[in-house]
Amino acid sequence: MLQSGPVVSRVGLEKHGLKNLGAVHWNLDAAGLYEHAIRRSEGKIAKGGAFVALTGEHTGRSPQDRYIVEEESVKADIDWGDVNRPVSPEVFERMYQKMRAYFQGTELFVQDCYAGSDPQFRLPVRIINENAWHNLFVRNMFIQPPKEDLRDFDPGFTILHAPGLQSDPEVDGTRSEIFVMVSFERKMVLIGGTWYAGEMKKSIFSVLNHILPAKNVLPMHCSANIGPNGDTAIFFGLSGTGKTTLSADASRTLIGDDEHGWGEDGVFNFEGGCYAKVIKLSREAEPEIYATTETFGTVLENVVMNKQTRELDLDDQRHTENTRSCYPIEFIPNASENGRGGHPKNIVMLTCDAFGVLPPIAKLSSAQAMYHFLSGYTAKVAGTEKGVKEPTAAFSACFGAPFMPRHPSVYAKLLGELIEKHGADCWLVNTGWSGGGFGEGARMKIGYTRALLNAALNGELNHVPFATDPFFGLTYPTECGDVPAKVLNPRESWSNKAAYDKAAANLTARFEKNFAKFEEHVNDAVKEIAIRNSAEVKAAE
Repeated sequence: MLQSGPVVSRVGLEKHGLKNLGAVHWNLDAAGLYEHAIRRSEGKIAKGGAFVALTGEHTGRSPQDRYIVEEESVKADIDWGDVNRPVSPEVFERMYQKMRAYFQGTELFVQDCYAGSDPQFRLPVRIINENAWHNLFVRNMFIQPPKEDLRDFDPGFTILHAPGLQSDPEVDGTRSEIFVMVSFERKMVLIGGTWYAGEMKKSIFSVLNHILPAKNVLPMHCSANIGPNGDTAIFFGLSGTGKTTLSADASRTLIGDDEHGWGEDGVFNFEGGCYAKVIKLSREAEPEIYATTETFGTVLENVVMNKQTRELDLDDQRHTENTRSCYPIEFIPNASENGRGGHPKNIVMLTCDAFGVLPPIAKLSSAQAMYHFLSGYTAKVAGTEKGVKEPTAAFSACFGAPFMPRHPSVYAKLLGELIEKHGADCWLVNTGWSGGGFGEGARMKIGYTRALLNAALNGELNHVPFATDPFFGLTYPTECGDVPAKVLNPRESWSNKAAYDKAAANLTARFEKNFAKFEEHVNDAVKEIAIRNSAEVKAAE
């Protein structure tokens, strides 16, 4: 077995049963991985230096193909169901042996990384890839240990990633040819059948989401930044709501764009990089993220490139709307050096309301914050997902249900305790539609959203009048700088007020139906929010 790389751990691959391999490249930097990726024809280099790779048929996560091994030590803690699908230890072992056999004589790329910038809670992770570009992806996304740590690096979890290995559903007991299997007892993740790189980062997020609550740390699907006065803000939100965009604010220091923990010392980033959605990315609106698409070391997933000029077309969605830029966080000029911040002063919950009925910003009571955290609402629109023909409400508990192994109430309880202890202000921000729903109204201007967020974070909204929305009971500002008053009041932004009332009642009913499954897990104050919304639905009917 030929080993190459600047530092090789003394704890080798044999620990994981991997022997008789081909060349193994350990902890190569971006330049070295570029060389191997080009040699192996894994992608192309774009003008500016980014590496462009295609993921083929699978251009996003495959949540129905994600499994957790049903092991005695963890099975009582897992919220089993459609999100956390059980698989037997025997099936895991069968796929593990298949992967070992598949790797025989194969050239492999290994990165030893940390997940978690707080030394108290970081998880040492080893990622073993059959492709160089996937290895560059994880090098960008996770935290690079100091060289002295690499010599005795002992992984707490290992990812074995073999996109060329497909499972046989009839033989292996899987749903499809894709498999993402997590074993907490064996501290391993097996990923096969898909080239989509995001499966690796999200699998470790799921691992931390199981481990950290037992240590009294809240794992969060959120971005985070720090203001000039040292005030930390966190931004919850599902894909497409603006989590990455809004946290990359030149006036604030970026802690991270996607996954964080909140513990006794404050907020800390799980990652060392960012994974930004770049479809229709604008240099004018998002200059910091746009610049990463023209930088050596960035991995661009499914982005269209002119074969002759090597110029990118970020508006072209021929491969997918889910085009991505993966880059080290230091590519953002104002990124934090240590990935950590204090206890949040502001908590922002982002939603993309395609029905156009939620206000662009509303201040939440602690009970409302818990209600909306457990609801995790956003909306899908036509063209973003196969089969979606019209706006569809989507509820993802804790704004990250696919990655939460424990019951949502576990995370909600932790959040509620932290809000109460540290007195954070909570806000609901709608980055979706205004003046009508999708197809009639217009997407909220990012300038308005930034102005409202800045006013919330710097305290300006503490000195303006507020009104209360009759359908959701949300309090919203009636004035804020240059943002038009009719934009602040969603009903006034609609020309057809009766149509607004109908749409608002419809969405309120969807909230009510979704929240029913959480009512037995919340306190009386949160139940009151649900009861009030239910009363509004009945009144509208």
